[in-house]
Amino acid sequence: MPGIAGIIDKGSPQQRALKVEEMVKCMKHEPFYNSGTYVEGRTGLGIGWVSHQESFSDCLPIWNETRDICLFFSGEHFGDHEHDIQKLRIKGHQVGAKNASYLVHWYEEQGLGFLERLNGWFSGVLLDLRQRKVVLFNDRYGLNRIYYHETDDAFYFASEAKSLLKILPELRRLDLASLGETFSCGCVLQNRSLFSGVSLLPGGSAWVFSPASTAKKERYFSKESFENQPTLSEQEFYGKLKETFVRVLPRYFETGQSIGISLTGGVDSRMIMAWAGRAPGTLPCYTFGGMYRDCGDVKISRRVAGICHQRHEVIPVGGEFLGAFPSLAEKTVYITDGMMDVTGAADLFVNQTARRIAPVRMTGNYGGEILRSIVAFKPTSLQEGLLETEFGIHVQAARQTYAAEAGGRRLSFVTFKQVPWHHYSRLSLEQSQLTLRSPYLDNELVGLVYRAPANLALSNEPSLRLIADGHPELGRIATDRGLVYRPVPAITRAKHLYQEFTFRAEYAYDYGMPQKLAKIDHVLAPLHLEKLFLGRHKFHHFRIWYRDQLSAYLKEVLLDPRTRNRSFYQKGVVEKIVTAHVSGQRNYTREIHRILTTELLQRRLIEQN
Repeated sequence: MPGIAGIIDKGSPQQRALKVEEMVKCMKHEPFYNSGTYVEGRTGLGIGWVSHQESFSDCLPIWNETRDICLFFSGEHFGDHEHDIQKLRIKGHQVGAKNASYLVHWYEEQGLGFLERLNGWFSGVLLDLRQRKVVLFNDRYGLNRIYYHETDDAFYFASEAKSLLKILPELRRLDLASLGETFSCGCVLQNRSLFSGVSLLPGGSAWVFSPASTAKKERYFSKESFENQPTLSEQEFYGKLKETFVRVLPRYFETGQSIGISLTGGVDSRMIMAWAGRAPGTLPCYTFGGMYRDCGDVKISRRVAGICHQRHEVIPVGGEFLGAFPSLAEKTVYITDGMMDVTGAADLFVNQTARRIAPVRMTGNYGGEILRSIVAFKPTSLQEGLLETEFGIHVQAARQTYAAEAGGRRLSFVTFKQVPWHHYSRLSLEQSQLTLRSPYLDNELVGLVYRAPANLALSNEPSLRLIADGHPELGRIATDRGLVYRPVPAITRAKHLYQEFTFRAEYAYDYGMPQKLAKIDHVLAPLHLEKLFLGRHKFHHFRIWYRDQLSAYLKEVLLDPRTRNRSFYQKGVVEKIVTAHVSGQRNYTREIHRILTTELLQRRLIEQN
């Protein structure tokens, strides 16, 4: 994944350079990455970087004219580049392309206050030789993640934890509390990582290091600046929402590379299409599809693209994916430092294909989270008796940690905790293949949503209305859940109930199949009832795949003595789970997700790094 890695210490520049090279190698996952390193003696900084070719940050290192200030920037900034560059030129700065190279001059003009102006997902290091200091910073959400480890005489940081594990083998130990949270919640909570001694830089940080003093760990942004705003009336809020969305959206289409958009049957990608204003045939559209039928996402997206006169194609997840699953699953776990479970193999597969369409992907991701405060994760339970007693205590403790963190304002939990903790894993996987963009975490838009009146804070109505106002024909198409703006009540209600029934039926036949029903399905297996239920809403179906196409792989990995003898599990339980699921008599999809992910994590990042 694109990012940075580095060391700040008082040791030998030569040794620092060798270590940084090793850190960067761990992050070079694809042949289309560019990379480099830089070592400086006066401040003790050694830094390396990885970027997508021709991306916004593919211009490192970024020096000012006098070569005494240097910026190492990873990620993107979304603003009025033309206007900002022109202002800098008027002040005498030599500014070239519309990439990250002009940001160093913002620091010259504004000092660290320039961080508050940055708008996007980013991290970076500022080297100021005038003041002999180094500043490590990240975006206000902490979505462009930085892992770090401190000792008495050195500070290590990297966008990927594996870079730290590579040069500091003593860190190759799983933190059981963090691992327990992944078993319960699917992610690590708070600013911790899966590895003992490795922490996360909090969102909105600007940590200043200088040889003459201890590090100053400061924040340039606090969520209270959003929370303390006055609430708007319903009419005022919608007017400002429409004006803001229409104004900021073009920022996310500005690129020197080709851009495509991934469409779904929901409202958020359609809002983008309604206001994109792209000429016919200039915005390739695609949707991820399954192996049983055209799902709702595909059917609706095809109509949306056709109405907007754009080309549309389906990226299928079927036999080719299943054949490549073992390697994709291992790569998924490795790229994401074990944060994305093996189901992310499907996301890795489709984004590899999406890059062939366009290296930049526009998406509606985070729209529901920001505009409707959707909580996307919560603690869940696994099969009783699976976990060894001591480890089970950590899994149970995750519930209390989650409850404590979920207190307070719901939108703040979603924006500043759910997004960087839960959504990061899939984003990091997607970003390893292409540049992902979404307007829904725009600073202005997020700040405005904090002012929504209570009756609209969780409502679909503003989003549906925005679609209708931007493109009335798109507004008349019901979503994959049967929702539409200004509906005919009886018809819309019937569509919504039908879609909810098919959604729940698919879930019940896949991940959520009750154990009693699994036994019946086993008896009826020759009838292949999955063809009736699956593929209406989802494009991946791991319960069936684990039972059938992937069963040999599961047995190979999970029945291996290394897996069966891990200290996390009760003796003999892993074998029972695998045997029962593969035979079709029980449903242990979630348990297999976690066991398989943890085993690949153990083998790839702990034992082989």
